[in-house]
Amino acid sequence: MCGIVGIIHRGKSSNVGGEMTAMLQALKHRGPDSTGYALYGKPTEGDYIMRLKVAEAEDMAKGRGVHKVIEDRITEVEEILAENGAKIKSMEAVTEYSLRYVLTHDGDTEEMAAQIEETEGVEILSMGNRLELIKDLGDAADVAGLYGLNNFNGTHAIGHTRMATESDVDIRSAHPYWAFPYNDVSVVHNGQITNYWLMRRDMERKGHRFMSDCDSELLAVYTAHNLSNGMKLEDSLRSSIEDIDGVFTYLVATKDQLGMAKDTMAAKPLVLYESDDLIVMASEEVAIRAILPHEIDTTDPYDEEVRVWQA
Repeated sequence: MCGIVGIIHRGKSSNVGGEMTAMLQALKHRGPDSTGYALYGKPTEGDYIMRLKVAEAEDMAKGRGVHKVIEDRITEVEEILAENGAKIKSMEAVTEYSLRYVLTHDGDTEEMAAQIEETEGVEILSMGNRLELIKDLGDAADVAGLYGLNNFNGTHAIGHTRMATESDVDIRSAHPYWAFPYNDVSVVHNGQITNYWLMRRDMERKGHRFMSDCDSELLAVYTAHNLSNGMKLEDSLRSSIEDIDGVFTYLVATKDQLGMAKDTMAAKPLVLYESDDLIVMASEEVAIRAILPHEIDTTDPYDEEVRVWQA
């Protein structure tokens, strides 16, 4: 079933971490397996923020030996960073298996990321100037508490509560997804893509990498491919309605925009609230009411509707 949420503030920052937690917790019934956030904070010129995991959450129950494996993986990651000329400004072990780096790098970040992901058990969750992608098992309260997200300030964010149906219950299969080569792009999706493997093979022939077998990751790769080739976000969303088969409602965030698209059947729900300075959307109105409890007017986007908002 799954639940998706998005929020964007026009012209100001807000506690998007706390807002997302409240909305995602209100949708816990739609997806109890995992929860994910894509948060867009204030950038520092020249800095990259890299979020990565060096193990799955369930690996931590395998005994003391796993900690040595994790230490070796971190050492290998930092050797690759050094070999590529990246300078680490800070590193935080957020959990035993999840790390946050702030670094500078003047070279090919996509090539460097590919080398890092060749390390067994390592997956970059996001690397960008504004994007911080966090996802883990459990509900929003669990994940926000574990990663300290309730006071994250930023301009916009998207999130997802997942009910696993066709892939494993693990961090790798959780939403949101990101993709190279377009910086700071993330996607959450509710639905099923029936031409996933055809489109995935096409993207792979074009040189794109996939880290999971979840069909939703295709939307991130597809969007990143289009944007990196000069397409506007709105045009990419419109093209997806023609190119992608299945039922879907999905949200895309970039460094300064938030967009949504629904398929021709509009089978997957989305409720939208829009004011002059705030746009909020979710699979159910209860999520919007979690942060806007007063009387508001909402709408349901129609079939094939595409919208894009600027931060």
